[in-house]
Amino acid sequence: MKVAVLGAGAWGTALAISLSSRHAVTLWGRDGAHIDTLLRERINARYLPEFPLPDALCLTSDLAQAIRDAELIVVVVPTSGFRALLFALTQSGNTAPLVWASKGFEPGGAKLLHQVAAEVLPGHMPRGVLSGPSFAQEVALGLPCALTLAAQDAAFAQDAAAWLHHHHVRVYSSTDVVGVELGGAVKNVMAIAAGISDGMGSGYNARAALITRGLAEITRLGLALGGKLETFMGLAGVGDLILTCTGDLSRNRSVGLRLAQGLPLATILKQLGHIAEGVHTCAEVLRMADTLKVDMPITRAVHGVMFEGVPPRQALEALLSREPKAEYRA
Repeated sequence: MKVAVLGAGAWGTALAISLSSRHAVTLWGRDGAHIDTLLRERINARYLPEFPLPDALCLTSDLAQAIRDAELIVVVVPTSGFRALLFALTQSGNTAPLVWASKGFEPGGAKLLHQVAAEVLPGHMPRGVLSGPSFAQEVALGLPCALTLAAQDAAFAQDAAAWLHHHHVRVYSSTDVVGVELGGAVKNVMAIAAGISDGMGSGYNARAALITRGLAEITRLGLALGGKLETFMGLAGVGDLILTCTGDLSRNRSVGLRLAQGLPLATILKQLGHIAEGVHTCAEVLRMADTLKVDMPITRAVHGVMFEGVPPRQALEALLSREPKAEYRA
């Protein structure tokens, strides 16, 4: 199968490396100078160093060339560029099935990416979302992982999962697009919270509590939006949440660790060199939660630290001082 992977960041490069063992893959990036460097050096030193690009992997900064004759398009760009890229695809006339592996909300609109896709893409164009616990470095290395491919069309979800499935990447299918997208987006906010807690030396007990109560927040919001409970108990929910909150490769957890050190957010993002989707996702999630009247205290605390000048220790103490209540409500 001819596959176009659109987005030459860490995750897009890792997916292109992985998929090239089964398919004819072209990796596209909008930065022509960056792609020229990749062609010359056969390594993505900016985003995924130490992982040579397979000889069979094609690279281009020409979108028309990347998607020409593509039988599957995989979009892995930041959420801020998602709508513009989809619009460019519609102008190209290519209606190949499309899967996005981007995670988060569209900035400024609190829209999940399937909502953006519904506004931009032709209604008949098969589409779905790929998500789950997966660090780019480990996928590029060929270490095992499991992901979920969700689409409203169950048959397409199964087909697309089979196309992307291979010996070290197991892909399950689902029809819960809302749940899979929401889990992949909001877990980044919880990872920032876990990083703050770890950076303050709060211990493993506190981290476990944050992960568990973070899952409760994700589930409450997800159910309010129409997601399915079992999704939040699966790979795209608790699985991705655990990985992102505990793994040293997590960019969002790294943001939290540095916030705990007292560094300004702007400085942290400049040092990071990668996009941490949880930063802008936090504001979108809080806006949505307020609209739906969903209680999300951890999200609110993270927002306070990042955008309202609340000291990390004060935010943690505010969480701990909340009134005791039953863990579950009948």
